Amino acid sequence: MKKIFSIVILQILLLTAKAENVLNFQQTQQPVDTVITNDPVEDEIISEVIKTKAPPQKEKVQYVSQVTKYGFKNLFAQYNYNPSLPYSMQVNPNAESYMQDYLKLHSKGLINMKGWGQPYFNLIDNILSQYGLPRELKYLAVIESNLNSRATSWVGAGGPWQFMPYTARDYGLVVNNVLDERRDYYKSTHAAARYLLTLYGQMKDWLLVIAAYNGGPGRVFSAIKKSGSRNFWSLQYYLPAESRNHVKKFIATHYIMEGTGGVTTTPNMTGMNDPRGGVNSFDTKPNLTEEELANTATQSITGKYNSLVIAKNLSLEIVSFNRYNPDFDNMMSINGNYDLRLPADKMQLFLANKYVILNECVQLLLGDNPAPPPNQSTIYPAPKTTKKKGS
Repeated sequence: MKKIFSIVILQILLLTAKAENVLNFQQTQQPVDTVITNDPVEDEIISEVIKTKAPPQKEKVQYVSQVTKYGFKNLFAQYNYNPSLPYSMQVNPNAESYMQDYLKLHSKGLINMKGWGQPYFNLIDNILSQYGLPRELKYLAVIESNLNSRATSWVGAGGPWQFMPYTARDYGLVVNNVLDERRDYYKSTHAAARYLLTLYGQMKDWLLVIAAYNGGPGRVFSAIKKSGSRNFWSLQYYLPAESRNHVKKFIATHYIMEGTGGVTTTPNMTGMNDPRGGVNSFDTKPNLTEEELANTATQSITGKYNSLVIAKNLSLEIVSFNRYNPDFDNMMSINGNYDLRLPADKMQLFLANKYVILNECVQLLLGDNPAPPPNQSTIYPAPKTTKKKGS
């Protein structure tokens, strides 16, 4: 009896081992995540945008927006960032330790940038939205150049988006001994949006796009092939260290600029005086002297007004406009109205040209307006200079 029982036990063990071997073999034969299914409609739209060198038509922007938001699937649990939820609940755990280290070294400078960089962020947000791209991508310009249009790397990359001359020319920018449009915020951001869309069409993942933006698509495809994965966290160590750290710098910068609150955040972001942290745009007050306040006129406005267009038409520096009207673009997008504050003489000029300005704002939003006049395209204040080592 004992002998029969032993034979039965042995057979069970052998069958179990065989089943485990079959399972392991099947697992090794399952396709890895290196193959992506191309969407003909998506590919056609991206190709159209690149060839025409212009934002998509308005009916296609929403489609592109819905497609590209999934590119953050390896960073945020719900594909994109929700400012109403704690940052730690959304971000990939792999990113947290690096964010904390980066926070210790760079938080002070980035927090200061939330103030002086607002005109740049307004401009970049507006252009990215015309292409249906996630606004988080504006932080790529932060890690590329510290928002400095004069930044030049040791390999020759230049401007806020650090384009190499040949890439800049491929995306419609003029780069020669007389003119370098890589330094023009408006034109270079349009070129950057098209280039980012090109890379997204190849990668379908924004973390991989950022790695490719730094080191080139070839290195990313090589890492995908060697690792057998398209997940950044799985293939990161097959990338050059600079490209790998570029992605982590982007994540950390986003965390500092948005996860701890700031004026560049999306409309639902909580405030600095709010117990949940951040900067509450509803509590933001103009930073004006008593003399300026005495000479200020206020007018309630509604519509798709844009701060850059208003400032341009009133010959008013964008920094000055933002002092009178903090968080203007965010508040207009939330409420659709705003109590516009301007010096009395500028308010008269605004009221006289109100509908002309509104029409230009709408055209810019729809992407039907080309660039502002050349003398207005580089009026933004020079950011604080920092030396940049490499691209």
